[in-house]
Amino acid sequence: MAGSGNNKFDQVAIEARRAIDEREKSYRAQALKMYPHICGRCCREFTNKNLHELTVHHRDHDHDNNPPDGSNWELLCVYCHDNEHQRLLEAEQGYSSSESKKDSATHNPFANLKNMLDSKK
Repeated sequence: MAGSGNNKFDQVAIEARRAIDEREKSYRAQALKMYPHICGRCCREFTNKNLHELTVHHRDHDHDNNPPDGSNWELLCVYCHDNEHQRLLEAEQGYSSSESKKDSATHNPFANLKNMLDSKK
C-alpha cells in the first residue's frame, strides 16, 4: 500500500515533466527559428554540434508568457542564463550590483598611463 502513494507521486511528476518538455519544445523551436544562434550576452556563436547549450531566456521570467513574435525571449548560453537567474535571485534577496562594487578595488593602475606615455615622447 505504501508503494502506491509513491507510484501516484511518480506519475504526477512524470506528467509534469512531460508538460514542461512539450512547452519548452514549442517556444524553443520558435526562438531558434527567429533568432541567430548567438548568445545575447557573451555573443558566443553556436552550431548544430553545441546548439543544446543555447537556451531560451524569458525576459520577464514568466515561462508561460510566450508571445508568437518572440518579444519575451532571448537566446542565452547556459552560462549566461544561469548568471541572469542568479542576478535575479540576488536582487530579490536585497543585494545590488552597487553593493558588490563597494568591495571591489578602487585603485586604477592605468589612471596615469596616458601622461606617462606622453612624457616619453
